[in-house]
Amino acid sequence: MKRKWLLVMISIMTAIVLAACGTSDKKEGSSGEAGADKEDGGGEFRIGMEAGYPPFNWTQQNDANGAVKIADNAEYAGGYDVQMAKKIAEGLGKELVIVKLEWDGLVPALQSNKIDAIIAGMSPTEERKKTIDFTENYYTSDFVMVIKKGSKYEGVKSIQDFSGAKITSQLNTSNYNVIDQIKDVNKQTAMESFPAMRVALEAGKIDGYVAERPEGISAAAANDKFTYVAFEEGFDTDLSNTSIAVGLRKEDANLDKINEILKGISEDDRQAIMEEAISQQPAAQ
Repeated sequence: MKRKWLLVMISIMTAIVLAACGTSDKKEGSSGEAGADKEDGGGEFRIGMEAGYPPFNWTQQNDANGAVKIADNAEYAGGYDVQMAKKIAEGLGKELVIVKLEWDGLVPALQSNKIDAIIAGMSPTEERKKTIDFTENYYTSDFVMVIKKGSKYEGVKSIQDFSGAKITSQLNTSNYNVIDQIKDVNKQTAMESFPAMRVALEAGKIDGYVAERPEGISAAAANDKFTYVAFEEGFDTDLSNTSIAVGLRKEDANLDKINEILKGISEDDRQAIMEEAISQQPAAQ
């Protein structure tokens, strides 16, 4: 009789251990890798962004103004991209998770299933379309030149008025390539961030930098020594270089659904969200 009870107890303990292991494995898989639960109505929607490209995205210390906590980080992400990501995640019925990554690591992270999508102020260029897919645009802007107030470039109308000027833009973006359209421009080494370019501009190391209009507005709001030029004769560029879209893996099943969600956000709502992002971004950025 004792032997039978011993066998029963061993069987019960074994079942408990196996059940516990199975639960642990399931939790690990759902939190450590994107796409672990792709069923509608549940699971995570893991978004990759720099969290350092205001007003599209930035890092802050709390959840003010609807910011979302960054995964495996004590900080929060805010900005236009975050607010759009929240709407997409809600439409998909999933929990939004923000993953902070370096710009060059976004596409590899998407391809390796570490994230489900890139919502990071990324333009759907033809080069990028070779490796990932994009949704319809969720923001469209134009290129401006950020300069110092009182400089000889204030009030110019054409990009050619910057002939001979020291001009730069952000590293690994289409903004940097368009600088070549300025005749005899003194093209400077690309910089990693807008804060770095603002410092260089104020110090006189550069005469200006190319950016999208939201950054021009942001720079002028953050520093009264700055302004920006909106050109009458501007850069020759296609829509893919001045538009922003969600990056997805090739043949992602959520593509059509996300496009439907974006279609439901009016242009007025998008502009209102951008204006809020510009007014809310940290002054240091």
